[in-house]
Amino acid sequence: MAARAQPRGPAPRRAPPGRLLPLPPLLLLLSAAAVIPRGDGQNLVTEDVTVVEGDVATISCRVKNSDDSVIQLLNPNRQTIYFRDFRPLKDSRFQLVNFSNSELRVSLTNVSISDEGRYFCQLYTDPPQEIYTTITVLVPPRNLVIDIQKEIAVEGEEIELNCTAMASRPATTIRWFKGNKELTGKSEVEQWSDMYTVTSQLLLKVGREDDGVPVICLVDHPAVKDLQTQRYLEVMYKPQVRVSQNYPVQGLTREGEPLELTCAAFGKPQPTDMRWLRVDDEMPQHVVVSGSNLLISNLNKTDNGTYRCEASNAVGKSHADYMLFVYDTTATTEPAVHGFTQLPNSAEELDYGDLSGTRVLLNASTEALPTVQLSNASVALHPDSRAGEEGSIRSVDHAVVGGVVAVVVFAMLCLLIILGRYFARHKGTYFTHEAKGADDAADADTAIINAEGGQNNSEEKKEYFI
Repeated sequence: MAARAQPRGPAPRRAPPGRLLPLPPLLLLLSAAAVIPRGDGQNLVTEDVTVVEGDVATISCRVKNSDDSVIQLLNPNRQTIYFRDFRPLKDSRFQLVNFSNSELRVSLTNVSISDEGRYFCQLYTDPPQEIYTTITVLVPPRNLVIDIQKEIAVEGEEIELNCTAMASRPATTIRWFKGNKELTGKSEVEQWSDMYTVTSQLLLKVGREDDGVPVICLVDHPAVKDLQTQRYLEVMYKPQVRVSQNYPVQGLTREGEPLELTCAAFGKPQPTDMRWLRVDDEMPQHVVVSGSNLLISNLNKTDNGTYRCEASNAVGKSHADYMLFVYDTTATTEPAVHGFTQLPNSAEELDYGDLSGTRVLLNASTEALPTVQLSNASVALHPDSRAGEEGSIRSVDHAVVGGVVAVVVFAMLCLLIILGRYFARHKGTYFTHEAKGADDAADADTAIINAEGGQNNSEEKKEYFI
């Protein structure tokens, strides 16, 4: 039987030497649309890519054991980007980095959010193989801004600060610092399309120590490092008053000698009003006050008392007290304690200074001006010129008296215990010799007669009448 003649079509095209012909469009479409399962033993290798928006992403399709099979790269829409070393896709951002029988490497410049997704590597083997790589695009925050509720705060107030990081992907993490100390804020996240805006709120109670301290808003984001902004705090506070003794530098304040005190005050704003006064009496006539200095040229017993230096500003006023005790000219005993003992506003002991200096006490003045609200009490310094020897002697006398009283009380308790035990042991009923035999007698006379020795006794005791 004669064989049927097959229709002859046009002769197949031959590729010029050194170049391969691309697959027909139908074959390309079919190969791109096919879903090829991934197997554990496949020959393709690739890695996921994470890139910052605007940077360059590099996609690599590698073959473990090359057999000269064709490699191609497809975009998330399964359009062919590169077929071997040929680029059918008209996107000049894709550039061939390397092509060989074992690798196809392509770079993508100026990456944007729209480029994110899965890119497929295909190897034309029997059966065909496919693997995908994922491009993740990171977007750093566009702006980082700190908004402060009050530009100038008063000590003790609570102020609000807000830090906003806009248009980032993924959402940022905001951290707060005051100086080197980390603080805790409250964050809210808003999503707009594929972008995130994060706002963090910080409530901060400020004191005088916070004046000039930077508050830092720091962003943690994989697309950026060390992104931060800061604002410096400006805090107003009432004066801090300090009284120092210029003369005598050390030792007792003796009668007939001079005394010179200096008052120093620091605050924000700087104190404008400073004055000296005597707390418990009027200021002596011979006391000379010149600005912040107080001078007594010739001390006497009438100068004993408390001298106060007051300073005020727009926030409030504070004071420091100096307790003066004038000793006799013959006094030679040095004060038991010369060191400065600093106390906070609550008058609790804060620090024991060097025992070779002078002693300063800190006290508080909570008085404020009517026009400004006060918060924290300021500290003031308050030296005392009296020696501690008398107090030590009084302490010893009290201890001795207390010991003697305790011994006397203990002795009396012991005596009471002994007497109680003695009376308890000798308590009972006792019978005399005359009562012996009285139980068997009919009456009292018979009992006396029958008692033992009764007859003898009656005979011995005879009465004679003349």
